Amino acid sequence: MGMEMDMYGRLITIFLGFFAITNPIPNTAVFAGLTRKVDKAERYRIAVKSTLIAFGVVVFFSLLGKTLFHLLGITLPALRITGGILVFIIGYQMLQGYNSTSHSEDDGDTDIAVSPIAVPILVGPGTIATAMNYSASEGSMGAIMTISMYALLGLITFFCFIFSARVVAIIGGNGLKIITQLMGLILAVIGIQLLIAGIYEVVTMTGDL
Repeated sequence: MGMEMDMYGRLITIFLGFFAITNPIPNTAVFAGLTRKVDKAERYRIAVKSTLIAFGVVVFFSLLGKTLFHLLGITLPALRITGGILVFIIGYQMLQGYNSTSHSEDDGDTDIAVSPIAVPILVGPGTIATAMNYSASEGSMGAIMTISMYALLGLITFFCFIFSARVVAIIGGNGLKIITQLMGLILAVIGIQLLIAGIYEVVTMTGDL
C-alpha cells in the first residue's frame, strides 16, 4: 500500500512539474494568436503535429538521458542543480508576469507547428531538463512514468489547442495572468526542491570519499 501511494505521489509530482513548466492554458492563448488566420482543418493539423513533435522530444530525452550523462560526463546531481536553477528562474519570471525566454514566440518561414509551437513553446530547455531529471532518477520505471505523464499532458494540451478560441474566451486576460503566476509559484518550489536534492547528493558523495 505504501509503495502504491509513493508511486501515485511520484506520478502526481511529475505531472504537476510538467503542467507548470509547459503551462498549457497560457500557451493555448499563444496558439490561438498564431493560428488566428488559418481555417479549422489547418488548425487541427498544427495542433496534432506540434503536440506529437513535443512528445517525441520528451521521449527522446527521457530514454537517452542516462546515455547522454555518460557520453558527456554529466552526473545526476549536476543535472539536478542546473535543472533546479533553470526551473526556478522560469518560475520566477512567470511570477513577475514576464514570458519565459524558453517560451518565446519566433517569427519565420518554417512550419509554425514545429517552431515556435512545438519548440520552444511546448518543449523548452526547462521541459527537457525536467524530463531528464525525472526519468534518470528511477531507472526504467522513472522513464515510463515521465513519458506517461507527459503523454497525458500532451493530450490535455491538444484539446486545449483544438478549442483554443473557446478556452481563451472563458479564461479571459485576468484568468490567464492568475494561472501563469500560480504555475510560476509551483515551478519555483520544484526548482528549489531539485536544487536541494542535487546539493544533498553532492555533499553525500563528498562525505563518502
